[in-house]
Amino acid sequence: MENTMVLNQKNLAAIADRIPCPAYDRSELTAGMVHIGVGGFHRAHQAFYTDNLLGEYGVSEWGICGIGLREGDRKIHDILKNQDGLYTLIVKHPDGTIESKIMGSLVDFLLGIDNPVAVIDRMAHPDTKIVSLTITEGGYNFTASTGEFDFDNPDIQHELKHPDNPKTVYGFLTASLKKRRDAGLPAFTIMSCDNIQHNGDVAHDMLLTFAKRQDAALADWIEQEVRFPNTMVDRITPVTTQADIDYLQDTHGIKDEWPVTCEPFIQWVVEDKFSNGRPEFEKVGVQFVPNVKPYEKMKLRLLNAGHSVLGILGAIHGHKTINACLEDETFVTYLRAFMDKEASPVLDAVEGIDLNEYKDSLVARFANPNIKDSVSRICSESSAKLPKFLISTLEENLARGGSIQYATLVIATWCYYSDKGVDKNQQSIEIIDAMSNELHHASKQTQVDPLAFVKQESLFGNLAQNDRFRNLYVDTVRKIYEDANIKKYMQDLI
Repeated sequence: MENTMVLNQKNLAAIADRIPCPAYDRSELTAGMVHIGVGGFHRAHQAFYTDNLLGEYGVSEWGICGIGLREGDRKIHDILKNQDGLYTLIVKHPDGTIESKIMGSLVDFLLGIDNPVAVIDRMAHPDTKIVSLTITEGGYNFTASTGEFDFDNPDIQHELKHPDNPKTVYGFLTASLKKRRDAGLPAFTIMSCDNIQHNGDVAHDMLLTFAKRQDAALADWIEQEVRFPNTMVDRITPVTTQADIDYLQDTHGIKDEWPVTCEPFIQWVVEDKFSNGRPEFEKVGVQFVPNVKPYEKMKLRLLNAGHSVLGILGAIHGHKTINACLEDETFVTYLRAFMDKEASPVLDAVEGIDLNEYKDSLVARFANPNIKDSVSRICSESSAKLPKFLISTLEENLARGGSIQYATLVIATWCYYSDKGVDKNQQSIEIIDAMSNELHHASKQTQVDPLAFVKQESLFGNLAQNDRFRNLYVDTVRKIYEDANIKKYMQDLI
């Protein structure tokens, strides 16, 4: 399209003639929320809800200041600073309809690695009422099998010795909360939006464990004053591609360096416990409940585990995207069998949810041909995901005498995936995992010791000592190493 316009505040009025843009006065916004970890999901979810609230109800005190704590955050920081915090949300419907809209709820972005004092000051500012987090499972700094805080992390050791020069989320939170306490300001709420069961409780336990070691008196104040609501978040948000960037420029004449794509479905369930006020998100569809745990367990054990089931098995079979898996009837049947026979029986009752309808909706969402979520993204950081999403279900089924065969095939396939790094056609697989070296080393021993992979207690706990699991796993992993025809083994189970 001719006359391409760069996305920024100066061009916003002209861009509004092309696609919907914020109608509210962004210059009047203050940052009532600070968000650590500005990735695609945050921008498609919390920032989307916030943009709707700002636009529909005229509130000005709930803008978002983004925070990046890692060098890896520099690219998104630089792009969003150049675009005045503006970005395009591209919603892709299963029928091919595409809705694009400019989001304006991000009002600032700071990099902790460049200026930690500025980040501490922003979080300690009286305007800040909520600090929210999407820092991935690995950002919480605990050992998967024990749940214990990892004090051996060199950055944590640094923060204990130098509390005024933080590096991790814990150092920044304690430094800013100390500043608020000393200034007589109320505490902010810490709101995790990560896919971790009981995410608020985990944030509470990890921060308090750290704070007690760093400053016991501050830890007592945090325990009394800071609230940590559990939340359940849901919206499939694939990695932005060059094709998405080109689409905006070719179709609408808008140059956005990092738009976000997502599905139309969105859900957010939040425990209504806050330290210092909150936005009225219920006006834009957020569900506030007294106890979010049944909802988050349902989502983690069905959606997130289902994604991993498709991702790991699909990677070895050779499927490149999640929707491609769902075009394969074997994968559809296997996924539903896992959800029906292993995941659903260990779920709690979820008020207002028809589980069969929910599972049907998941299959439909995964199959959206316009999302094309890559298998490699879904498999990324499996060492942080599978203990919470899948292995926990397997352990509960072992305890109750339930089915374990579907999850066991996934774990055995994960071993082969970590060892060989190729699919059944010998095509290379992209493996993205902070533990990739450890996973590869353990899996490589499988042909000498078939239990080597599952003896990693940090991931699997005592699973290798369970006779029922051990016998099934050894038989399964042996078959896969003899012939990586994953689809055949899936068909044998269904």
